Amino acid sequence: MTRLEQIYAEKVSPELQKAFGYKSPMEIPKLVKISVNMGLGEAIQNQKLVEDGMNELTRITGQKAVITRAKKAIAQFKLRAGLGIGCRVTLRQDRMWDFLDKLVTFALPRVRDFRGIPDRGFDGRGNFTMGLREHTIFPEIEIDRVDKVKGMNVTIVTTARTDKEGKMLMELLGMPFKK
Repeated sequence: MTRLEQIYAEKVSPELQKAFGYKSPMEIPKLVKISVNMGLGEAIQNQKLVEDGMNELTRITGQKAVITRAKKAIAQFKLRAGLGIGCRVTLRQDRMWDFLDKLVTFALPRVRDFRGIPDRGFDGRGNFTMGLREHTIFPEIEIDRVDKVKGMNVTIVTTARTDKEGKMLMELLGMPFKK
């Protein structure tokens, strides 16, 4: 059991049950998966960017990244169907907890002029999506070896039914939202 998972079991879960009055422990919101996506639009001219992004995303998450390919050709963007234009990873169980712990405790505090994450990334069903402008905030990335700074989207999928439940779950897990 990872550190954050233990915090969830011992502190977060009972507090959520008390706050929302759940009768069964199965009603308590929990994390399902975390999806990390790195869109690399400049990869149209340089396919090496996709390979670099894939290696860096694999290093950050601890799980092999998969290349995302264009579904259809768009002439204006010089995009051909099947061309690699990004990479993604879906994390579950221990890797998911490890990544969230690393994101909250190490990566986000390293963001320049960090004042918290805006809470407008909720989708109405308790899931949360946020964008990161730099992937270099993660400790696994050696800044000297980075050719191009890449952004990424992190989507946290929960079993919460409302944004209020999802936000409280994320706050109790240590997500630093803006006040």
